[in-house]
Amino acid sequence: LAPLILTIFGIQDDGKIFLLFMVAFSIMVISARTGATGTQLSKIHAADSLGASTRQIIRQVILPNSLPEILTGIRISIGVCWGTLVAAEMLAGTTGIGFVENVARKQSDYEIIWMTIIILGLLGLLFDMIMRWVINRSIPWRGKG
Repeated sequence: LAPLILTIFGIQDDGKIFLLFMVAFSIMVISARTGATGTQLSKIHAADSLGASTRQIIRQVILPNSLPEILTGIRISIGVCWGTLVAAEMLAGTTGIGFVENVARKQSDYEIIWMTIIILGLLGLLFDMIMRWVINRSIPWRGKG
């Protein structure tokens, strides 16, 4: 998929952005659907019995129940997109950490190769830690009950 998209859109940022969108979109749709369908019908019926409108049911019942899966989908998407971005840069990039690693590999410059690997790993870990913090702050009820 990546070579085809980069061939159609070119090696500039447009191709990379479209590729990342395609990768993240599918993960996000699956996560959102899983979260929405995982809402217990008894909660929806209870809100309906109490006179809640469709908008209130979506906002007050379905969204809070779906939020853990949605944010987990975002976390997974960030990780997959990070790897995809590096792969796209290594495949056809002219800038970025993946491109630097690719040039260093061709020149057998092992110090730069190791530095790019460490930087990629640390940035991936940082993105994951930020998303974990966001999930813990956004969903204080997660895992309780």
